[in-house]
Amino acid sequence: QVQLVEPGGGLVQAGGSLRLSCAASGSTFANYAMGWFRQAPGKEREFVAIINASGGRTYYADSVKGRFTISRDRAKNTLYLQMNSLKPEDTTVYYCAASPGYSSDYRQFHYWGQGTQVTVSS
Repeated sequence: QVQLVEPGGGLVQAGGSLRLSCAASGSTFANYAMGWFRQAPGKEREFVAIINASGGRTYYADSVKGRFTISRDRAKNTLYLQMNSLKPEDTTVYYCAASPGYSSDYRQFHYWGQGTQVTVSS
């Protein structure tokens, strides 16, 4: 079992930066790939980024590539998403998630955080 908790997101102006974190508990966190997804009301959950269990491999959605960076601190059991050059269209709820495999398909993720709101003003 893995429990994921995301502290609050935030409000930032376009062009600004924000870092999301996701604290994990449970003895098997280190064995899971971790990902970030986002979902706007009425829309399907959208893949943002994934990092493998060791932290040595990452993959990003084209919409965030070059602007967002996913990382994990295995000692602190924490996942991060550094978001730079934010755009108004990045506004939505962001979720962290854990998967036993390395996949961008949200259906492969077994555990989810509660979600955190990110708002980018123009």
